[in-house]
Amino acid sequence: MSATDGLYDFVYRAMLTEEALDSAGRNRRSVDAAQSQAIAEALSLELLEVEDLEGARQMAIVYTAIAAFESSARRFVTRVLMDAFGEEWWEKGVSEKIRKFAESRRDEEEKTKWHGVRGDSLLDYTELGHIPNILQQNWDLFEPYVRRIDWATSLFATLERSRNVIMHSGSLALPDVERVGMSMRDWNKQVGL
Repeated sequence: MSATDGLYDFVYRAMLTEEALDSAGRNRRSVDAAQSQAIAEALSLELLEVEDLEGARQMAIVYTAIAAFESSARRFVTRVLMDAFGEEWWEKGVSEKIRKFAESRRDEEEKTKWHGVRGDSLLDYTELGHIPNILQQNWDLFEPYVRRIDWATSLFATLERSRNVIMHSGSLALPDVERVGMSMRDWNKQVGL
């Protein structure tokens, strides 16, 4: 069995598990089938190659996990910094270099008024790789949770690499998908999310 076949098998089993959980009465809080159908129709998916769609759908599962992880990590950083600095957490807890990066990105995106925005917080305009930098800048606050900055830096670099491959229409092999899952589980166990 090739790595691609293994990945397809893995994703197919995940989809079957999802269907089984739904059949058993699982409450899917935010998934609305009608809304998903409307989105699919708005995108004219029927015009695209089936093979391309299937590969993208498989990677969408991985991207969904990474995106949710990233949001969770940003909330964690915000919460810890707000507990320490209050409403001034952005100015006191984030370096000027990262603040300027985020503010510049936000300002650039605001020029395209017809398009939705990235988020409400300036932290939403930073890159995933900025998170370990922010942890290190405030190490006394984050050390009780993270314990080793080199571990966090490596973990976020791995996730960012996988995220970038998917975001540029690439596909991850099953070992890379497993590494993503292991990294997220390790972070959640360590940080206590």
